[in-house]
Amino acid sequence: MTATEPLEFEKPIVNLERQLADLRDRAADSDIDMSTEMKRIEDKLTKLKGEIYRNLSPWQRVQIARHTQRPYMLDYVEHTFDDFVELHGDRHIGEDEAMPGGFVRLEGHRVMVVGHQKGRDTKENLRRNFGSAHPEGYRKALRLMKMAEKFNLPIITLIDTPGAYPGIEAEERNIAEAIAFNLREMMMLRVPIIAVVLGEGGSGGALGIGIGDRILMMENAYYSVISPEGCAAILWKDRKYAPESASALKLSAEDLKKMEVIDEVIPEPMGGAHHDHITAAHNLKRTLIKHLHDLESIDRDALLEQRYQKFRKFGEFREKGRR
Repeated sequence: MTATEPLEFEKPIVNLERQLADLRDRAADSDIDMSTEMKRIEDKLTKLKGEIYRNLSPWQRVQIARHTQRPYMLDYVEHTFDDFVELHGDRHIGEDEAMPGGFVRLEGHRVMVVGHQKGRDTKENLRRNFGSAHPEGYRKALRLMKMAEKFNLPIITLIDTPGAYPGIEAEERNIAEAIAFNLREMMMLRVPIIAVVLGEGGSGGALGIGIGDRILMMENAYYSVISPEGCAAILWKDRKYAPESASALKLSAEDLKKMEVIDEVIPEPMGGAHHDHITAAHNLKRTLIKHLHDLESIDRDALLEQRYQKFRKFGEFREKGRR
């Protein structure tokens, strides 16, 4: 991989890494022993990384989730699964390249995988619509899931979108109905479903493929009804309050695990998955296999009842001081 672009809060780390690289170059070009100074900077660098990455704020995790070098859906498909056969079209309007999907193998299991795909440059982003699917993307996703049910295959959805496409074309083709229909139909699919939030889990765009028997999140992903910027614009009338919004929204994997909205947090390499795609994919694979084995042993009627009860309890709360 090429060198990653540092985020604002990572710049002190980058400065130390540059100092260390300069010392190594000078030591290689001369006979001067700089091992003591290099060891001092290495220790300082290790300590600084620990302090920063172990204490990330929700807003910093949002920034990591949006990093342009973070692995996307098809990167995970390449490194986590085998024998990907992509399927196209919703059989109504056409193809939506923001929502790839198809057959894969996972450790010998035949599986259907569907997810959001972003682009890394302008050309790719235009092709993938910045990861924001049109109605036909959600209808294609459901078509593939119905096919998986027909062949008794588990379904894995990989979520990474700022939200469903909000443009006039999407409204004309009824994006709200497409997402709502998916929610209902996914709840009744008689095969195991695992949903994974890879990066951004934005609003209804994420929910449209987010119904599952297990909901997993990468460590630095976020999952929220609205973006921090959108929340700040509504509550404070200014997007500059996005960091405060991110904290208030409880959108991080850690917060959502505590509230039992998700079932497991998948660890990432230090600093985020964009630093090491292979390790992140390995961690995802290991977690998927574990949950797939658990789900495949459950009777189908029991599976549907557990899925129903899982989503029914979302949103429960108690008021302090009330008996």
